[in-house]
Amino acid sequence: MKQFTYTITDPVGIHARPAGMLAKAAKALDSIVTINKGEKSAAATKLMAVMGLGVKTGETITFTIEGGDEEASAAAMEQFCKENM
Repeated sequence: MKQFTYTITDPVGIHARPAGMLAKAAKALDSIVTINKGEKSAAATKLMAVMGLGVKTGETITFTIEGGDEEASAAAMEQFCKENM
């Protein structure tokens, strides 16, 4: 299991477009990706669940990557976050 945290810099937070892109990126991976914000968590592949977390600008979320090639999947998710969120 790999974990990393990321602080959202997008001025609108995680809204429909980045959530959709995140879900698509997570589906392409060989690992299971879960996003945690406080007590809430969501599978990164589920668009509505990710949007339901209500992540705003400046908030920090934790990604948990399990199974498959965790190292490569974690690196891919971190790169996605830096480029899109």
